Amino acid sequence: MTTPITSTGTVFGATGTSDNVERADDGGSMGQDTFLKLLMAQMTHQDPLQPTDSAQMLSQLAQFANVEGINKLNKQTTALGLGQDFAGSVAMIGKTVTWLDDKGAIHSGVVNAVKPSPSGALLVIGNEDIPSGNVQKVE
Repeated sequence: MTTPITSTGTVFGATGTSDNVERADDGGSMGQDTFLKLLMAQMTHQDPLQPTDSAQMLSQLAQFANVEGINKLNKQTTALGLGQDFAGSVAMIGKTVTWLDDKGAIHSGVVNAVKPSPSGALLVIGNEDIPSGNVQKVE
């Protein structure tokens, strides 16, 4: 039997009522901070006469180490992808490119420079910064 949520508030990155729950964590999954909060809550509220099995604790710590390793790997992969995007965009300097704007209109112009951004390289064309992912054609 499941019990519906009946209160309002914030619990480990999720807020809302029984009708609407919104996650506050960007990744959409349990992060490092949430994992530590749950682990500390478990240790704080355990029965002193029946402490948590040490094998279970080691298993949880190993899982935490795996999660942390995967997070580091994701960051490194993202950085590598951004670096490759920037390098490929630098090769477009001086070339004429065709791109789509946010409304789907086609534009064309010469790439004057490239700027880094957290989401990828931005091509400087005239007075505009165009995301490299919008480029449809390079001449």
